[in-house]
Parts: sequence; C-alpha cells; structure tokens
Amino acid sequence: KKNKYDEHFSLSRSYNFNTYLVTYSYNIMRTSSTIYLALSALISNGSHAFQLTHHHVVSSRFASVQSVTSLGSTKSSSAPSVVLDRVFEIDSRPIILFDGVCNLCNSAVNLALDFDPRGKLRFAALQSKVGKNLLQAHGRDANDISSIVFVTPKGAYTKSDAILGITQELNPLPFVPLKPLALAGQYMVPQILRDAVYDGVADNRYSIMGKRDECRFDADGEFDDRFVDDNLAEV
Repeated sequence: KKNKYDEHFSLSRSYNFNTYLVTYSYNIMRTSSTIYLALSALISNGSHAFQLTHHHVVSSRFASVQSVTSLGSTKSSSAPSVVLDRVFEIDSRPIILFDGVCNLCNSAVNLALDFDPRGKLRFAALQSKVGKNLLQAHGRDANDISSIVFVTPKGAYTKSDAILGITQELNPLPFVPLKPLALAGQYMVPQILRDAVYDGVADNRYSIMGKRDECRFDADGEFDDRFVDDNLAEV
C-alpha cells in the first residue's frame, strides 16, 4: 500500500511534469513567434492596433508613382472621407501606408513587391497627401507616422495586426502562400507578445538603416500601378 508520503510524492511529480510541459510549449511558441515577427516587422514602424470602418472607429486584433513625393506640398486637399472613397472607387486592392523616409521600411516595400507577383497590394507613404488623408479618415492625426497602416475597403489595421494582414496577401514562391502562417500567428501568439516584438523593431528602425530626405519613389516606373496616385487627394 502507498503511504501518504508516496501519494504526495506522486502528485507532486505529476504536477511538476505538467508544469514543465506547459512551460516548454510556451517557450517554443514564444521563440518561433519572435523570429517570425521580427522578420515580418521589417515592414513596420510602431503604435496600437485598430480596425476602422469609413465612419466608425472600432478596436481590433487585428501613386501612379510620383517621381518624388515632397514632404511639404502646399496644394489643397479634399476632405479625408472623400479621398478614402476615391482610392477604393475603382480599385479595391488594400493599401499599405509606410514611413516614406525610413530606409528599412523602403527596403521592406521592395521585398513586399517581390513577394506579391499578382499585384494584390498597393502602397503610399504616410507623409504623402493620400497617406495623411487616409490617416485622418480613420481617426488618426495626419502627421502620425508612428505606425504602419494596412488600409482595406472594410477597415484598417496597425502594428502586428497590420503585419499579419499584409503577410496573408504575400506569395513569395509558387504554391507557397504565407496566409496559413499569418493566421497561425494571429490565433496562436498573444497580441501583447506580437506587438512587443513589433515595437522592438519599429522603435529602432532609423538607427538600423537610417532615413532619407525624400519619400519613396520609383524612378523606372516599373510599379506604376502599385503606388496610389497622390493626385487623388487634391481638390
């Protein structure tokens, strides 16, 4: 017969083993998600995730190209809600708003262009007229470049949710879509952990690769249809 000491020892050993399994599984998930999100966050810049419709802000877990987009344009712009309607009126492809003076972010844009052979995504600098209007249309300050913004006809996302939303649209190799991996990251990795990794990269983006004086532009015109025409923001 087992005495009380043996029963206590057995229960203790079972408890310690279960605790070890939980801790071990958590560490694997944390390490995997950190590596994945650190790479994904190359497209990123920082701030809280949010989802917005055209008229309501809802919390969530989720140009032809200009030769040079000036940081100080003086032309008047249309109302933000009007610009929002214009950019999706005849083209429903999502738009990635990125920091146009961040070298790391611009390198990530090049990577996204390569990983999106079907042209499912469009781009615009946060500092552009279209970018500023889309920020305002979704309840953010026009000069807020703290976060990448993934804008869709149904709403918008920032931070790690934006990264995951973008990743779902990428297809780096034939028959190897990243959507399953992005969905796994969304549901298996806590948002607080995802955002922490995002912030770590975003907060140091300028020190990693520096910054430029002019926003993103495409001299060759190879991706004209992939950048939102900034004239859409003019009256």
